[in-house]
Amino acid sequence: MGANNGKQSGSEGKGSSSISSDLSSSTDQTSTKAPKNAATSEDSDLSMRTLSTPSPALILPPHLHPLSPLLPPSAPFNSSSSTSSSETVAMVHATSPPPLFSATHSRRRTTRDHHQGASVPIDLLPDHIFLDVFARLPTNQLCRCARVCRRWYNLAWDPRLWRSIRLAGDVLHVDRALRVLTRRLCQDTPNVCLMLETLVASGCRRLTDRGLLTVAQCCPELRRLEVAGCYNVSNDAVFEVVSRCPNLEHLDVSGCSKVTCISLTREVSLKLSPMHGQQISIRYLDMTDCLALEDEGLHTIAAHCTQLTHLYLRRCMRLTDEGLRYLVIYCPAVRELSVSDCRYVSDFGLREIAKLEGRLRYLSVAHCGKITDVGVRYVAKYCSRLRYLNARGCEGLTDHGLEYLAKSCPKLKSLDIGKCPLVSDAGLELLALNCFNLKRLSLKSCESITGRGLQVVAANCFDLQLLNVQDCDAPLDALRFVKRHCKRCVIEHTNPAFF
Repeated sequence: MGANNGKQSGSEGKGSSSISSDLSSSTDQTSTKAPKNAATSEDSDLSMRTLSTPSPALILPPHLHPLSPLLPPSAPFNSSSSTSSSETVAMVHATSPPPLFSATHSRRRTTRDHHQGASVPIDLLPDHIFLDVFARLPTNQLCRCARVCRRWYNLAWDPRLWRSIRLAGDVLHVDRALRVLTRRLCQDTPNVCLMLETLVASGCRRLTDRGLLTVAQCCPELRRLEVAGCYNVSNDAVFEVVSRCPNLEHLDVSGCSKVTCISLTREVSLKLSPMHGQQISIRYLDMTDCLALEDEGLHTIAAHCTQLTHLYLRRCMRLTDEGLRYLVIYCPAVRELSVSDCRYVSDFGLREIAKLEGRLRYLSVAHCGKITDVGVRYVAKYCSRLRYLNARGCEGLTDHGLEYLAKSCPKLKSLDIGKCPLVSDAGLELLALNCFNLKRLSLKSCESITGRGLQVVAANCFDLQLLNVQDCDAPLDALRFVKRHCKRCVIEHTNPAFF
């Protein structure tokens, strides 16, 4: 449709679109030849970009080039350009929306569709149906639809469709894509994009501080930002985002090894009065694999992000019990906390976490080798409303720790005590007799667990949905007993005789 439209409008007005920069390679070997009016300089069409439609090639990696089906099929494929332009991005800038179909062309197409058996042409669908379809498209496909015709252009840039932007791809020029998209979205409100609330660019390794600074300067209403795995992002860009986007509530910087803290910029901190405070509205923060995070950084985060309810610090291996002390002092509303693989966290750290009391619902201390029954006893005593506990690999945990959990946390629904060799059937029986609501239980590599303990669990926990007994001494009769009493339970095992 887009190709016919472009061909039809060729005689109506020249320069309807121009290509600046090189075209990325395409796997379907369609044409990459630029039109005759292609601009040779990026600055030559700078004034036209604010009225342009960002090319889908800004969003898709080169091997998924979305423009290739819209190019003339007669143009030859240039194999040399596919290698030399692998580091470039196709940027097609339209000086105006695609023109409408002529009446003659519409009648011819309607007649052709009628002979082919098409009952209702797509052009007859009302706008709200188009908007509903466009709302389900990813960002790159939405940009592609905007280049079909004038009507689709106007619908595709409806502000209601741009509350979120989702980008993906290792080779994507994310900084450039964000610059062009935000410039187009700021067309009606210069320099300010009021509709964008969610930006997801996880896995876009070419995202840098420059791209995030663009978002921080143009999108003050941003509420959710996910840049997991973008290892080129540093503290400076994160500080700008949290300082300029006061409504930001969800931040995922997992895998961003250069991020060591979350705080306001110095300029913003100086402007705030002591009565106003220096707080950030973030409630969800994921800093998994931020390996450079230390206790001082966690102290700063806790002091600024006092509204935190979900905090994930998996594999932040420089954290100690002191950092957890700061966290509990400043962030008393934490409901979910993960310090898995933080090897310096010990029973003293769990004593501090226990001060969260009944607000704590989720706790993961997997592979924290210094944790024993003493720390588990603190948590069980004061956090009686705990629903989820992951203590996998805590080799100091014994049946006494399970006894504390069973008697103090009767609403426990999920428990992982895999690779805890000191846990036996005795502790498992106490757990089964008190925690009737248990739905997920992992006993992987618990060498002391036998069929007797499994049968007690099955006889009391009827709602059990997942049981992991891999690398356990689980006889065939016990597995069949579990399956018979817990009909919805999925059993993960290593017994070849059970199926």
